[in-house]
Amino acid sequence: MKTFKPTHKLLTVIVTLFILAFSTNTVAQEKIQMVRLAKIKVDPLQLDKYNNALKEQMTTAVRLEPGVLTYYAVADKTESSHITILEIYADTTAYKSHIETTHFKKYKETVKDMVKSLELIDVTLIGSANKMGK
Repeated sequence: MKTFKPTHKLLTVIVTLFILAFSTNTVAQEKIQMVRLAKIKVDPLQLDKYNNALKEQMTTAVRLEPGVLTYYAVADKTESSHITILEIYADTTAYKSHIETTHFKKYKETVKDMVKSLELIDVTLIGSANKMGK
């Protein structure tokens, strides 16, 4: 009886098909993340109150909403009342859901008289690197 020995090429094809069949990151299944920068100028006299409201909103959103992936908030070193927030959502549906939540609406109501200006900039993530999740 002759034994079947698959060739290297055949094994490569089988492994590739297996990976494609069971991968959760195949092109057909990928959703496009929504990435946004929010540039905010806050009344300097209310900066501590603003920062507290922002931190509460961010931590609540990340904890409760699966579609809210990342929030980074930074203050300009020379003008601490100039805040930039990097927001990453699973997709636009996650963002639309986020802005309808009770905690987001509470944040908007709380800070409405603290924010002097707001600029929202949609961006495309072209790369990332971090040491989280080693």
